[in-house]
Amino acid sequence: TLHGLSTRQLSTLLSLPKSVTIYEVGPRDGLQNEPTQIPTSTKVTLINKLTEAGFRAIEATSFVSPKWVPQLADAAEVMKQIARKPGVAYPVLTPNMKGFEGALAAGAREVAIFGAASEAFSQRNINCSVSESLKRFEAVTEAAKKEGVRVRGYVSCVVGCPYQGKVEPQAAADVARALYDMGCYEVSMGDTIGVGTPASVARMFEASMKVVPVEKLAAHMHDTYGQALANILASLQLGVSVIDSSVAGLGGCPYAKGASGNVATEDVVYMLDGLGVHHGTKLEVLLDAAAFISQALGKPSHSRAGNALLAARAAAAAKKAKQQA
Repeated sequence: TLHGLSTRQLSTLLSLPKSVTIYEVGPRDGLQNEPTQIPTSTKVTLINKLTEAGFRAIEATSFVSPKWVPQLADAAEVMKQIARKPGVAYPVLTPNMKGFEGALAAGAREVAIFGAASEAFSQRNINCSVSESLKRFEAVTEAAKKEGVRVRGYVSCVVGCPYQGKVEPQAAADVARALYDMGCYEVSMGDTIGVGTPASVARMFEASMKVVPVEKLAAHMHDTYGQALANILASLQLGVSVIDSSVAGLGGCPYAKGASGNVATEDVVYMLDGLGVHHGTKLEVLLDAAAFISQALGKPSHSRAGNALLAARAAAAAKKAKQQA
């Protein structure tokens, strides 16, 4: 409690949603930039562990040209091997019709498309204007509709861009509306290079909420400047109830230099627990998944809460072993 307030009273005082959905992006957004090739079996094990942790949505992979993202060239094999659980979505990124067709053949029932809020980023990233990039996705959303496949939209660079600097809230809102009007069931607003603060993120969401219902918006925050949790809290206070995050804080953007990674799922879960906001994720199982992928990649986790909790767990186990000795 804080000054005698229960966590439930505190979440009401802060105008927080009673429950949120955590959309886990680690297997796709997290692993796509890893320089060394990761075995398919490692990706499959990670997704299966995340399923056991209780996530309702786990972004599994991307059906994109291996020339651009060689790490995810095994997309079809990953989709074939994962142990799918009823009630859990395993969305995949499909940047074009070829990707959509590949995803469909691999049994995907949900896909994701994306557009940038920054003209400069769109030109440098996919060699076309924002409006041209959105036009390209119309074929994907039409085909998805016919096949009964759900489509999620991403907006990148919603508050800042590595090439043009500041991005106006209205620019982000315009792209969000275009994706929503196109048929996306949800639009995730991404601070791709992590430059946002609670003030700039709140302004962006306030503009977006005027054109897309708040329950159809998600927060996708990067922690480059250490602002991700604060930005997520600001989003929650505005009524956003879907949070994108990545196990062990894996990932960044290959096209946004200095973008040091997604917010870590363990940090988000720890904060939500402290606020009394329901999320449905089993923290202990999530920690196992984080430890597994960190060991597999041979590098430490970027999650501060995760590392602290795993250290405490190891210390408790060592103490118990000593007592039994």
